[in-house]
Amino acid sequence: MKRSVSMFLIMVLVLSMLAFAGCTSKTPSTEAPAASEPSVEKTKVKFAVQADSTKALESIVTAFNQKSEQYEVEAIILTNDSGNMHDQIVNSLSSKSGEYDVISMDVVWAGEFAAAGYLEPLDTFIKDAGWKPADFNAGSISSGKYKGKHYALPYFSDLGFLYYRKDIVSEEDAQKLAGADYTYEDLFAMAEKYAGKGGTKYSYVYQSSQYEGLTCNVNEFTNNWTDLENGLKMMKAFTDSKVTPDNILVYTEGETHNAFLNGESVFGRNWPYMNGMAASGDYTVGTDKIGYAALPNGGTVGGWILGINVNSKNMEGAKAFLAFLAGPEGQTINATVGSYLPGYNALMKDSQVLQANALLTDEAFQKALQSTIARPVVANYSEVSDVIQLKAHEFLSGNGKLEDAVKSIQEKLQQ
Repeated sequence: MKRSVSMFLIMVLVLSMLAFAGCTSKTPSTEAPAASEPSVEKTKVKFAVQADSTKALESIVTAFNQKSEQYEVEAIILTNDSGNMHDQIVNSLSSKSGEYDVISMDVVWAGEFAAAGYLEPLDTFIKDAGWKPADFNAGSISSGKYKGKHYALPYFSDLGFLYYRKDIVSEEDAQKLAGADYTYEDLFAMAEKYAGKGGTKYSYVYQSSQYEGLTCNVNEFTNNWTDLENGLKMMKAFTDSKVTPDNILVYTEGETHNAFLNGESVFGRNWPYMNGMAASGDYTVGTDKIGYAALPNGGTVGGWILGINVNSKNMEGAKAFLAFLAGPEGQTINATVGSYLPGYNALMKDSQVLQANALLTDEAFQKALQSTIARPVVANYSEVSDVIQLKAHEFLSGNGKLEDAVKSIQEKLQQ
């Protein structure tokens, strides 16, 4: 009897469930079916670059990725050791690898990379973007021009320029300096005029040790290699005079900023970083005592430039990111978030950019930034620079002849 009741209850339960299922399947839905979103996978663009101590790189990549519907940039962070980074990139490019699409390069690498066939020519790209080479920092764009073709665009610039003590130099001389209306001969005369003023020990400090800094200074004194003889003679006059320290031939950037910021020199040739040190309040000479000027023949450009791997498997994506990164959008982010000097000239009048970098508000500094000059753009830059350093230093130290230095440097530049 119990078994019959149990079976009856089971049958009732099963029939009830089937009836419920039937009802639910026949009841029309009052909700529209959810639309399935098509999954669009963006094509990766790989950017080989050094780590950034600011948020600029991260902000640029994020902004591009949010804007682009086709491409997604991935920053491949390489070592911050410039020499090791160079070798790492060369190892990849020489194997014709496509692991990097866009490459950040030191300004002195472009000639080597272009000569080896590692970089995509950019002249058509520049034209198609509606740009002209003159839209970019002169020294930076020239650093990427090899045998008549452009292979790189500016990422951010650095440059050599003149600092002077505006609390010592007369207003008349300050106007000449700020307007870049002077020569190295004029600077020498001013250095003699203000020697010992304001408690200073000497008048002019710059980089003259046998290293890359000497190549930069020879570039400036010789008017971008166009007048080697007179430029080296002028350097020798400074070296042998009392306006420079007796040990000027061992001066690097460190000795230069220490001498100038500690109130020992009236004039100093250095890079923008020294202004940040002056603004820190840790030195005798603060920014309230400093004026700025373009060097007579222009200042050697430093910083980084951008190229495209000729073996990139994603050439269109690489070009899209390069257009963003080197153009006004990316350069604005780099300048405002990272306080880097823009390589896109129009931004030097942008209010956001000016607010982010106090140096750019100075007209004389802007003039310096507009008159930058490149180091030799050659396939074997390290060899060329080594010869320049060696022969110039030999002559300046009195251990070599002027004609030998000029001949050796000219021959190396023409190889």
